[in-house]
Amino acid sequence: MNDSAFHYVDGALHVEGVPAASLAEQFGTPLYVYSRDALTRAYRAYADACAGRKATVHVAVKANSNLAVLNVFARLGAGFDIVSSGELARVLAAGGKASNTVFSGVGKSAAEMREALEAGVKCFNVESIPELHALNEVAKSLGKKAPVSLRVNPDVDAKTHPYISTGLKSNKFGVAFGDARATYREAHDMANLDVVGIDCHIGSQITEVSPYLDAVDKLLDLVEQIESDGMSIRHVDVGGGLGITYDDETPPDIGDFVRTLLAHFEERGHGQREVYFEPGRSLVGNAGVLLTRVEYLKPGEEKNFAIVDAAMNDLARPAMYEAFHRIVPVIERKASARLYDVVGPVCESGDWLGRDRELAVEQGDLLAILSAGAYGFVMSSNYNTRARAAEIMVDGERARAVREREEVKQLFAGESILPD
Repeated sequence: MNDSAFHYVDGALHVEGVPAASLAEQFGTPLYVYSRDALTRAYRAYADACAGRKATVHVAVKANSNLAVLNVFARLGAGFDIVSSGELARVLAAGGKASNTVFSGVGKSAAEMREALEAGVKCFNVESIPELHALNEVAKSLGKKAPVSLRVNPDVDAKTHPYISTGLKSNKFGVAFGDARATYREAHDMANLDVVGIDCHIGSQITEVSPYLDAVDKLLDLVEQIESDGMSIRHVDVGGGLGITYDDETPPDIGDFVRTLLAHFEERGHGQREVYFEPGRSLVGNAGVLLTRVEYLKPGEEKNFAIVDAAMNDLARPAMYEAFHRIVPVIERKASARLYDVVGPVCESGDWLGRDRELAVEQGDLLAILSAGAYGFVMSSNYNTRARAAEIMVDGERARAVREREEVKQLFAGESILPD
């Protein structure tokens, strides 16, 4: 198992102190299940490594925006990283503070800027010159100065899937490195902007420290140039993207990763500078599983299929990224295993959750799809008019529904037919 919160007791999968099978019976399937202990331990690994340093943790809301998950982090003192005004609303509803929230994203609207300025967000991570001008105008209309950091694209290869690599010249994100110094001068000259930092985010599911160190070196070189132009850069935001173990990956330990980066700032003579971390997947990915029930076993000439009640609309990552998630039985069987493709009922050939998996399984059995806490429910949809799954939080021996399962009638409640 990827996390000690998910473990077997006498052949039965448990989430902390609760049998997973009992959760499926009580709340139905498909079912997202999160461990409060796993969330807490992952956050504390970051926070403990930052202790005594000018370093802060801002949880990337896009990885998992459930209010209960965000509330766990808010209670621990986390800041947040958002990419929409909707995510800001979630942070506030979960007990987070706008004053400890940074607003990222390549396409912020004027309405979103206005809402965030009125709430008092900590910083806007700006990604283009047109966005600078738009933010300056919105701030002017409110009689405010907007704190800004430019997201600089350092052209560093994060060595990850192309869809989640964000720091190359060919990506849509950030200001080109060669244009950054001049863009900072332009931002500095805008009356309603307050330049406070610099930001980068090179990708996601990164399993090596070296790309981060390369990016930090390029950022600090640029910081020295910017400050020689008369500006003061108070913080450096190194983004998120640290990977987790889905299969056999060996990402660095969270604490070691943070300490390595902070030590590098000191080695470069920038130990006094505040550093922001924006973790998402590494906080929530291995703190969640998706439980699903086998509807049918379908043998074929070339493939055997285990057809389950979860589908690509519930967990999009395999169809979207060809991502690997381990799939394990909730109750272990001693029968011999067969090779199955684990697929859902959605009418798409791309509706698969795992290929060529050795499983000892029978119709009606429960399976657990591991490492589903990040980019799981948040990317789910109602394709094929399928109601989205419930979400459950386990805390020791207690389990609580933190998002009720949708009902089909809710899915078209806002629609209407044409009059006669």
